[in-house]
Amino acid sequence: MSRQDPALAKALDLLDRFILFDGHNDLPFTIRRAADGDVAAYGLDRVHQESDTDIPRLREGRVGAQVFAAFVPTSVPDPGRFTLEQIAIGLDIETLHPDVFRPARRAADIAAARRAGRIASVISVESAVGLGGSLSPLRVWYAAGVRILTLCHNETLDWIDSATDAARHGGITAFGRTVVAECNRLGMIVDLAHASPAAQHAVLDVTTAPVLWSHSNAATLCPHPRNVTDDVLDRVKANGGVVMATFVPNFISRKSHEWMSPLQVHGKTPPGTDIDAAVARRSGEAGPWPRGSIGELCDHIQYIVGRTGLAHLGIGSDFYGGPNPPDLADASRFPHLIAELVRRGWSDAALKGLLSGNALRVWRKVEAEAKARRTEAPRIARVAAETIGRPRRKT
Repeated sequence: MSRQDPALAKALDLLDRFILFDGHNDLPFTIRRAADGDVAAYGLDRVHQESDTDIPRLREGRVGAQVFAAFVPTSVPDPGRFTLEQIAIGLDIETLHPDVFRPARRAADIAAARRAGRIASVISVESAVGLGGSLSPLRVWYAAGVRILTLCHNETLDWIDSATDAARHGGITAFGRTVVAECNRLGMIVDLAHASPAAQHAVLDVTTAPVLWSHSNAATLCPHPRNVTDDVLDRVKANGGVVMATFVPNFISRKSHEWMSPLQVHGKTPPGTDIDAAVARRSGEAGPWPRGSIGELCDHIQYIVGRTGLAHLGIGSDFYGGPNPPDLADASRFPHLIAELVRRGWSDAALKGLLSGNALRVWRKVEAEAKARRTEAPRIARVAAETIGRPRRKT
C-alpha cells in the first residue's frame, strides 16, 4: 500500500493508533459454501481472489476486531442445528488460527487482542430463526460465545417483521419483546439491521440497553428497505446506539438499487433465482451494474452523523464473498475509506469513534446493564402458538 497519498498515509497512521472494529462479515457462511464448513480446508491464510476476506487482506486492511456472523437462512429445514453449525465455524476460525485471532467475549477483550498483536474475533448470530419460538437457545448461544444477535434476516418470523418481507405483526409480538428483554439480561447486543422500521421502533420502545444496526445505511440517500429511515435515525441518540455503515452496493447507491429493483421483490432476490444469469441479462438490457463507491458511502456516513451526531456511527462491511463496490472490493480496502474521510476534514477524535470507540461504548453499556440485572432469573417463554410439541408431563 503506497504512502504517497497524504490522506492514505494519515489513514494508515490512524489505523495503527486506533482499532478498526468491523461489525459484520459473513465469512463463516462463505466457508460453509466453499469448503462445507471446514475452516482448515478453506485455507484462510491464503488470498482468495474469488472472495473478499482472508487473513492476508484482513491484515492489509488493518482490521483490529472482526464480527463473524453465524448467518442462518430463514428457510433451512433445521435452523437450530444450522445456527450451532455456523457458530462452530466461527469458533473454528479462532481455534485453528490462534496466532491471528483472539476470542473477544467482553468489550475489554478488543484492546487485549490489539496488545497481543491479534485480531479480536466477535461472533454474532444473524437471524434468530433458530430459537424455534423458545428463549432457551439464546442462553446456549451466549454460553458458546455469541455476543450480538441480529433479530431476523430477510424474512418475517413468527414474532418480528423483516424490512424485506410482508409485515404480519406491526413490528414485534409479545414474544419479540421478551427476546429483547432476555438479550438485555444476558448482555447480548441487539442488532436491528434487518428489522422493519416498525419493529425497530418497537425494540427501541422496550430495550434497556443500546442497540446496533450492524450493516445499514441511510434510507433518504438510497431507499432500499434495509436502510434506516429518518424517523428511526432520530431516535438513535436517545438510545445510545450505533448505525454501522455498510458496503453493500444496493444500500450505498440509489442507481444500484434502481438497477437491481426489477430482479427483486421487497428488496431481495426471490428464492431459486440464478442471480449471475439474472445480472447478466439485466446488464444486456440496462448496461453495467453501478455498484457504488467510497464517495457515496461517505455521503451516507455524513448524512447519518447529521441526524445522530458523531457518537453513533460505526462500520459494518457485510463482506460475504459477493459483488462489492470496485473501490471497496475486499477487506484490504478499509484504509481507503478512512482516507476519504480524512480528505473531508474528519478529526482524529471523530475517526476514533467511527473506527471502534462508538461500538465499544455500546458493548460496555450492554455489559453494564447485564451486570445490574445479574440477579434476575432467566426468562422462560415461547411463541404463544407453539404449544404442540412441548414435553408431556411424566405419568
